[in-house]
Amino acid sequence: MSDLWKEFMVFMTGKAWIVQTFFVILFTLVLKYIFVRLYNKIKPKLENTHLFWDEALLEALYKPIKMMIWVVGISFAAEIVGAKSETDILFKAINSLRSIFFVFVFGWTLLRFIKNIEVDFIKHKKKRNKPYDRTTVRALCQILRITVIATSALICLQTIGVSISAVLAFGGVGGLAVAWAAKDLLSNFFGGLMLFLDRPFVVGDWISSPDKEIEGTVEHIGWRLTRIRTFSKRPLFVPNGLFSTISVENPSRMTNRRIYTHVGLRYQDATKMDIILKDVEKMLRNHIEIDQEQTLMVNLDQFGPSSLNFFVYTFTKTTDWVKFQAIQQDVFLQIINIVDSHGAECAFPTTTLNVPKPLIVNSET
Repeated sequence: MSDLWKEFMVFMTGKAWIVQTFFVILFTLVLKYIFVRLYNKIKPKLENTHLFWDEALLEALYKPIKMMIWVVGISFAAEIVGAKSETDILFKAINSLRSIFFVFVFGWTLLRFIKNIEVDFIKHKKKRNKPYDRTTVRALCQILRITVIATSALICLQTIGVSISAVLAFGGVGGLAVAWAAKDLLSNFFGGLMLFLDRPFVVGDWISSPDKEIEGTVEHIGWRLTRIRTFSKRPLFVPNGLFSTISVENPSRMTNRRIYTHVGLRYQDATKMDIILKDVEKMLRNHIEIDQEQTLMVNLDQFGPSSLNFFVYTFTKTTDWVKFQAIQQDVFLQIINIVDSHGAECAFPTTTLNVPKPLIVNSET
């Protein structure tokens, strides 16, 4: 029995790397199990807090840490195996690969955290009915993502031995050529940046342009394109650089909607014009949907070919298009009733034909 044990110990001494590798993999499995159990216990507690960033951070860490546990464990096991196989180039580069992976996990975690913060922040504001600018939130998150990706890429290059100063110098020399080749792309990029900074419109606004056939609801503002849903429900993709060369009207930010129309009366109702104008103005002054703090005018302004024309100029309190149409219809119908109540009529194009008296011819002459 003792001889058998001695032979086993001699064998294990020569194969110690197998035992070490086994325990490293076993420890990795145990550590991953403990982390998952800890995550499942902490997550329900964070869901009951009034903060929104803590749950976003936990969700951002979950998958990267799980992957990191596996990669670190496998890399240490590979180092043990690599000690027995020094000719394998892959095992010699384990330290560099592990460093690159740490940078990748860090960047991946930050990107996940930024995404979760964006989603949870919007949900948090909607749940509490608090105002927020979705376009600004999205723009800040986009800038943070670009910063994280660029920084992570530079750190990875530095890790594998590439000189960052040389990369930046090459970027400065080649920047002019790239800028010239991609001038339209850069124009759209900076156009999108100005949209985020100036905010002439945000997602959800109804916009139109008198210079171009652009009208609809903004659905998405990207770094290159803005997607607009036209009233025919078709998507319209507009390069951001175009907005720096055209004027844009934003009806979504109007304070009132205007009622402006002309009404024509017959010339034979000219003596009734004064009382009709006063009654129409009185009706508008008493209308609950008309904004009395805005300009309100009812005046005779035209002697038309076949009618005396007066105009109605006023503003509604609402900016909702559907409700505005109902209010405008009510105003028009009341104007018709006022005209009819005074025995007058609305004019329409007419032609007057003057016929001379018939010529009587004496039969004797």
